[in-house]
Amino acid sequence: MRIALGLEYDGNHFCGWQTQPEGCGVQDRLEQALSDMAGHQIGVVAAGRTDTGVHALCQVVHFDTETERPLSAWVRGINANLPPNVRVLWAHVVPEDFHARFSARRRDYQFVLYNAPVASAVMASKASWFHLPLDVGKMAEGAKFLEGEHDFSAFRASECQAKSPIRTLYEAEVSKHGDCIVFNFSGNAFLHHQVRNMVGALIYVGKGSFEPLHIKTLLQARDRTKSPPTFSPDGLYLTGVGYEVHWGLPLTRRYIQFFTSNS
Repeated sequence: MRIALGLEYDGNHFCGWQTQPEGCGVQDRLEQALSDMAGHQIGVVAAGRTDTGVHALCQVVHFDTETERPLSAWVRGINANLPPNVRVLWAHVVPEDFHARFSARRRDYQFVLYNAPVASAVMASKASWFHLPLDVGKMAEGAKFLEGEHDFSAFRASECQAKSPIRTLYEAEVSKHGDCIVFNFSGNAFLHHQVRNMVGALIYVGKGSFEPLHIKTLLQARDRTKSPPTFSPDGLYLTGVGYEVHWGLPLTRRYIQFFTSNS
């Protein structure tokens, strides 16, 4: 039997999603809890990896087991054996040809930036911070150049292992909510550090170092060394993974509650 899970986690106390020899990944804790419940070793496959300090509002994973449990047990029972900063949101039986990663058609991210002269104490690690005033209108204008199919080499980490830098962004939006600026990105897939690198470039637009059109110039240059430095992971959230309707999955896209509502 193959089961899909929706997960929420706070990435601050983990070394990212992926399992590590020292057992510090979110995957390590989830696999241990699942194995204890099933009575046999379980490995999980996720829709995508998240780095150290990156949060997830709806990560999707799947695993295989011969152990029969009510779906509610794969939620409440697993949560009872997980640390409080990781939670299973739902469990759903899926066909054997479902794959959390390869069946996904879309990934959604939000990045929260606190824009004020003094950093927020209560939002530390939940949002990044930039002290100078930013022109959100120009940032939003620059973000539109990112939409569509492009070679994103200018926003790709040097250690990225993806075979191709070609990705399609369906949505790249920037909006202001009080003292916070929220970046919304939706695409078919993302390169290593792509979101953080795009945010860094848009901040350069917002502070006046670049004109919005320069984002298009960076894309065309396809040269990571010509783009601004990678921005902090604080404030980056995997907010959803999109699948075709026929898989029948529960809600797989969740927004940051204090900025936008679910849809």
